[in-house]
Amino acid sequence: MKVLGINALFHDPAAALVVDGVTVAAAEEERFSRRKHGKRPVPFAAWELPELAARWCLKEAGLRVEDLDAVTYSYDVSLARPADEMGLHDPWDHLRQTYAGQAAGFLATALPGLDPDQVRTVPHHVAHGASSALAAPYVADGWDEPTDVLVLDGRGECASHLAGTYTAGRLQVHRTQELPHSLGLLYEELTEHLGFLRSSDEYKVMAMASYGTPRFLDEIRQRVRTTGDGGFATDKVDWQSFAKRLEPGEEWTQDHADLAATVQQRLEEVLLELAGWLRERTGSRRLTLAGGVALNCVANTVLYERSGYDDIWVQPAAGDAGTALGGALHHAAASGERLQPMPGADLGRGWSDDEIEQWLRTAQVPYERPVDVAEAVAECLADDGVVAWFQGRSEYGPRALGHRSLLAHPGRPQNLERLNDVKGREQFRPVAPMVLLERAPQIFSRGPIPSPYMLFVHDVAAQWRDRIPAVVHVDGTARVQTVDPDTEPLVARMLAGFERRTGLPVVINTSLNTAGRPMVDDPRDALECFGSAPVDLLAIGPFVVRRAGWTAR
Repeated sequence: MKVLGINALFHDPAAALVVDGVTVAAAEEERFSRRKHGKRPVPFAAWELPELAARWCLKEAGLRVEDLDAVTYSYDVSLARPADEMGLHDPWDHLRQTYAGQAAGFLATALPGLDPDQVRTVPHHVAHGASSALAAPYVADGWDEPTDVLVLDGRGECASHLAGTYTAGRLQVHRTQELPHSLGLLYEELTEHLGFLRSSDEYKVMAMASYGTPRFLDEIRQRVRTTGDGGFATDKVDWQSFAKRLEPGEEWTQDHADLAATVQQRLEEVLLELAGWLRERTGSRRLTLAGGVALNCVANTVLYERSGYDDIWVQPAAGDAGTALGGALHHAAASGERLQPMPGADLGRGWSDDEIEQWLRTAQVPYERPVDVAEAVAECLADDGVVAWFQGRSEYGPRALGHRSLLAHPGRPQNLERLNDVKGREQFRPVAPMVLLERAPQIFSRGPIPSPYMLFVHDVAAQWRDRIPAVVHVDGTARVQTVDPDTEPLVARMLAGFERRTGLPVVINTSLNTAGRPMVDDPRDALECFGSAPVDLLAIGPFVVRRAGWTAR
């Protein structure tokens, strides 16, 4: 069975292709269109589809539209109600629902040859849940064993939360939370109040929270509370009463950091109660997470530590982009397909060595082919250079995981400010470490290991904090990516080369992009980023482009 999954209605439009139970391709439209998040989540943009991503998925698999058995769309308009009936202030939401109701026609226009009757709608939170529980490593040898799933985001058709259990590909829903109550919308509102872009910059609030103390907790607990039956309530919060509203770029104060810390802690408390209710109901040993809230790596670690589950797995494209994959997996499972685990996050575009060399020749840039690009990069990093790393297929989801990354030396404390300057980011934001899997337990604790998708935080051992200061956040934690030589041999070889030269098995890893732009995806993007940012070396496939040679042209 060949199923193409589509996410389009709100934000992060994406496409994913599942063939005979195997995820063969997945990509976000932003990587093709170069518009951050693909589009803004406004009703007037609801009709826009991930046309470029969808066509690429088919091309990658050598398929035509006519070869597909189904196309899924991760929103079921029949479950929606008018916004005002749900207590939402969204006066143009009816336009969004109109577009959703015509999705099959829009898709048939975008993908000539598609029969509109082949389009299947999948409820938004069901698609989220499937993207995690049906893609998790457990499906390989535990298909018949129950796996719990917890979905939390801003909104779906009429809810903001789903708690359920998957067994042999079938979902049993235990609880949903009706709108307007939404932990995702609560966090979005705070994001906007703090001067950031809502439905985009929530991770900045999580970073800011580490600079504050939760001194408004009593007041926020009165407004955000669980209901004892697996649900929760979020009452309207007068944010201005805690800290004044910030304009974009305006300096924040301790009040703002304390407010961020308060909401972050209350989020963690509520998630613990929701997970505890679900585990007590099902007795399951394992939990999967999805929805935008599941990208909160601090909260994920609290759940890992204290929820009582033996294991927790988070899908790397946990936000709305992941519902493209979830919709396809849901339909395949419902049709009787036995699914395979997600093979990794590197599900996007890639280029052969010959293709990359042709890009370099076309750009007329001086380049070289070292004996081992991993060793050449390790040498540059050891000399305190900043490296743009472009290798293999691009990542699905918001994290750079060793395929489209900016790398630097973690032992130089000034490299945090340096990289934030390179990327044009706020200076309070941390950068992450990638570490050899076998060395990770010596340096990092509390969070799960392995942690290949950078979706949990870990405590940095005291004796290592002065050795790798650039990756240690203000609270002594780091958002770790562990690197397994079996699955990422080139990255592992680079890390080993860096350790031989410096004694450090850790390298700074942040996304290869600049502020407000999507991650680099194709070779042209990489060359443009290298040409416009103060980066010392571009490692692209087996080739390297050096800053000295670039400027000497």
